[in-house]
Amino acid sequence: MGIMYLAAASKSSAGSFTPILIIAVLFGVFYFLIIRPQRNRQRRAQQTQGAVVPGQRVRTTAGIYGTVTAVDDPDVELEIAPGVEIRIMRRAIMDILPEDSPMDADPPQPEPGVGDKPASDWDTPKDDWGSTDRNP
Repeated sequence: MGIMYLAAASKSSAGSFTPILIIAVLFGVFYFLIIRPQRNRQRRAQQTQGAVVPGQRVRTTAGIYGTVTAVDDPDVELEIAPGVEIRIMRRAIMDILPEDSPMDADPPQPEPGVGDKPASDWDTPKDDWGSTDRNP
């Protein structure tokens, strides 16, 4: 009977270790899938924000594209249109755009013959009685 008691005791000690092992493994998976990539993204964002200099094209977290005109310690001034400048926090800069970004390219030109006729030249439809009055 003593042997059965020792066998039962060894099984119960291994069973109590299993939940702790499962929790440790889940925490490890959680760390490598969520926490570590987030820290890497934060580190890259801080490096990007620290490297901003006047003349660079940037994109903000709000989706605003602009050119950096001045850099203060916590703030950055962006020119978002000719003569229009805004002041934002340095933390709001998400990306520094490369010099050959598609924004610098000319906008696509419309096809010839589409939309080149002014509205005053449009034919106005007439009703069956030849009236151009549209009020009832």
